[in-house]
Amino acid sequence: MKIETLQTINRDFMDPPYVQLANILRNQIVKGIFPPGARIPSESELCKRYHVSHMTVRRTIKLLSDQGVVDTFQGRGTFVKGMQLKSGTFKLRELDDLFGEDGKTKVKLLEARVAKADKIIAQKLRLKKGDRTIFIKRLLLQNGDPVLYHKEYLIGDPTQPIVESEMEVTSLHGLFAGNGESNLKRGELTIEAVQLEESEAALLKVTDSLAALCIEHLFFDFEERPVSWGRFICRNDRLKFKTTVGIETR
Repeated sequence: MKIETLQTINRDFMDPPYVQLANILRNQIVKGIFPPGARIPSESELCKRYHVSHMTVRRTIKLLSDQGVVDTFQGRGTFVKGMQLKSGTFKLRELDDLFGEDGKTKVKLLEARVAKADKIIAQKLRLKKGDRTIFIKRLLLQNGDPVLYHKEYLIGDPTQPIVESEMEVTSLHGLFAGNGESNLKRGELTIEAVQLEESEAALLKVTDSLAALCIEHLFFDFEERPVSWGRFICRNDRLKFKTTVGIETR
């Protein structure tokens, strides 16, 4: 197997030696010098070839392992991982991009009222049927064109910071950008394709025969209490998710 030996560790670089070595090995893997399933050189071989310590090599291998590039097996060595579709993860950056910061995206508050929890809402928010909730309905527009519809139910407790902050039309952007003021610990998200209801299609100015992407959310506070449940519904011609599987070129 042909091994590139031209790349070396530069002690004057800002990146520490273990990061440089990880980049060298990653580059060789991307070029197919070490294909999926191949064993990379041993710790001793890497130390000798790149004039680094055993500790540096161990940190390099750990970094590559944490990045999902290699697997290490006791007594066998370190091997390049093959591409795995199950490793693909989708982020919501595309959804955040809908908001933008160019002034072309607006969030219009359509409705905000007190609503009694029905059976489904009570189950989601751990309430009793008939308990008080706050219902909020919004529409996101780009250049005046509706692209996303959002509705949610919140715990009807005026002392909860989330209630006041969610009333602000800018709270959706803050939620996706991570700079909101809501006291949220975590959320559970479910993405599925749905058929638009007639009222939803009217708001989004499309036919009700058009499928849409629905992101259902359930948010929890730091005491693990559910505080908000709702749905983002987006026209499927305005939102797509993509990801990369395998080893990315850097």
